[in-house]
Amino acid sequence: MDAANVQLNDIALFVEVARRKSFSLAARALDMPTSTLSRRISELEKAVGMRLLNRNTRRLDLTDAGQVYFERCQSLVDEARFAHEQLVSISSQPQGKLIVSMPDSLALLLLSDSLQEFTDLYPELECELDLSLRAADPHAAPFDVMLRLGEPSTPNNGMEVRELISLTRHLYASDEYVARHGEPATPADLRAHECLRGYANETASTWLLTRDGTQERIVVEGRVTANNMGLLSDFVSLGMGIAPLPVYAATQGRISRDHSLRRVLPEWSAAPMPLYAVFPSRIMPAKTRAFMDFIVPRLEAANGQAAEQD
Repeated sequence: MDAANVQLNDIALFVEVARRKSFSLAARALDMPTSTLSRRISELEKAVGMRLLNRNTRRLDLTDAGQVYFERCQSLVDEARFAHEQLVSISSQPQGKLIVSMPDSLALLLLSDSLQEFTDLYPELECELDLSLRAADPHAAPFDVMLRLGEPSTPNNGMEVRELISLTRHLYASDEYVARHGEPATPADLRAHECLRGYANETASTWLLTRDGTQERIVVEGRVTANNMGLLSDFVSLGMGIAPLPVYAATQGRISRDHSLRRVLPEWSAAPMPLYAVFPSRIMPAKTRAFMDFIVPRLEAANGQAAEQD
């Protein structure tokens, strides 16, 4: 085998290994034995006449030649894959495994009643929901789409980030809480109330409220914090305090469905919360497109309830 006979598939395999710096992670993503992958890379090195990877028991690094080869080849491999998958996705039906990463609160509040409908629509799809909040890294842990609340961290090169919707938020409390503690009449009154926050830091404790173009920043306090929107909704429903919640969380929570919440300071709104989708590339296969077409209207419908309350 010489350089003239280098197989394009072997170049693509090398790019996958170089991206992950791990034979085992690359083999898992490629669905092939690690031993086969290692052998193919060795054959590629023989064909080009130089070592591309430094291997030892603890880590795998690119050689200088491997780094140059990787930088030149990765865009070629990506373009070839893009061209292929674009053609395939035009005519293909949603099928295979769909891996969706999203916060568990969002999944419980939006998918618990509708995922059956989605799987009925696409019987050839297998859905895997990852409810962790891991960073977006398709090379270490593959995914088809990530949904993230708030500003996303800077993605790796090649990933696509789209803002899907800006979730309207209001301040909510239960009737029980208001009966025991009274209702704030002005934003400044919140300082005397139990305010439920996602974190105990300065950012989460400074609430930006807006009314007819007027803004007020209020530093609040409270004894309970939880970085889970569904749990915060439950705590509000149980009378534990006041919290800024997206409308879907206040109306479709596990407990709030049976315990109606009321808006406090109804003329004021909390800062909206953006919801982003992160894709591993600009390519959107049929299965991913089907999920986005299914979930986005439901997000808009849930958020649209805000207009009815304004």
